[in-house]
Amino acid sequence: MTAIKVDSARAGQGVSMSEATPFERIGGAAPVQALAVRFYALLDSDPAYAPLRAVHGPDLAPIAVSLGQFLTAWLGGPRDWFAERPGTCIMRMHRLLGFPPALADQWASAMRAAIAADPALDTDLGRQIGDTLTRMAHAMAVAPEG
Repeated sequence: MTAIKVDSARAGQGVSMSEATPFERIGGAAPVQALAVRFYALLDSDPAYAPLRAVHGPDLAPIAVSLGQFLTAWLGGPRDWFAERPGTCIMRMHRLLGFPPALADQWASAMRAAIAADPALDTDLGRQIGDTLTRMAHAMAVAPEG
């Protein structure tokens, strides 16, 4: 990702914007975890995401924690998610579940909405994160045979 201007209060003290990771630019673990919670709250409350919600268990809290930890590591923060799951490839893990492109579209839409709902997140950074996660979601989808 390219260097992006953000509110210095959320960027971390003593880190220039050209050196800061996206994790630092967002403001650390709390805003990243809040993003994961907003994402799963959307799945739980918006009927547009009902098919995506249906592939999850009844309690979304554990998966929201896991997504927050994954995003933390993916954005350049502590890599606890990977340390707790050595050798796990999130792309392969999701491809094996056989999700169709329509669910990838729903996932990307919900994630973009969750990102957009953070008024403190720099718009350009949010767009870059959303674009990259959308490409990842589509890469995980399995096209129907036929």
